[in-house]
Amino acid sequence: MKASRTKLALPTRRLVTEIFSRLDYGALGPVYCYEGGEEFWRAKRGPCERLGSLVALSLRKKLQRGGRSCYVGAGVSELPALIMETIELGRTVEPYNLRKAEVSVLNHACRSIPIVFRAVDAAKAKGRFDHLWMVSVLNDPERFPHLSPLSYGRGNPLTLDPVKFGRERRIVRALVARCMKKLARPGLVTTTTEEVLWIAEWCHRHRVPYRVGRRDYPTALVGDPICFIQIGKNSQQAAEKVRQHRSRIA
Repeated sequence: MKASRTKLALPTRRLVTEIFSRLDYGALGPVYCYEGGEEFWRAKRGPCERLGSLVALSLRKKLQRGGRSCYVGAGVSELPALIMETIELGRTVEPYNLRKAEVSVLNHACRSIPIVFRAVDAAKAKGRFDHLWMVSVLNDPERFPHLSPLSYGRGNPLTLDPVKFGRERRIVRALVARCMKKLARPGLVTTTTEEVLWIAEWCHRHRVPYRVGRRDYPTALVGDPICFIQIGKNSQQAAEKVRQHRSRIA
């Protein structure tokens, strides 16, 4: 499939639009909002599809054909990237999401394509991946209510519970460790600018070289900017080879 440098392939764009049109936004409303879910999706559906496609386009330039990706906490926002990897790069994608209601909606919408969301912990994924997607997972305010405010620079020293914070920090470190151990080197991590420090800490602990990309990309739902991290030896050279490969087929 011939690739354009400035947009996703037409079959990809059509499929992204089709899948977004199939989603049950009434069922998704309570998953994302305590109230006002219908209004939320009326406002966010278009930007979610558009900004997700821009991230997918940037990701396409960094991944090799035929690889394997693990998506942690994948939901509606990840659909363009998942579809792009499957359709344009022939890659295997494994998206994980602990919210069963959202998984049900996503799998129903994706029933005609080889993308299956799993309602289990991503740490249970087997085998090796060359791409790890971990976006707005390690700073999730619902799962980590004591750690999340500090990630955004809003921690209150008068109300911080050090015991609960310490427990959540151990959980985050363990999740990062279990996922990073399965990442082949050189590999790629897609995450947010707020979560980079967790990946960087793991790399420093294990003396693994890494390189954070200079650009970041806006998102529609959470608002955390997305960035890319090259992991492993010769990561810069590996990234350059991917860019050269993608430019030759463009």
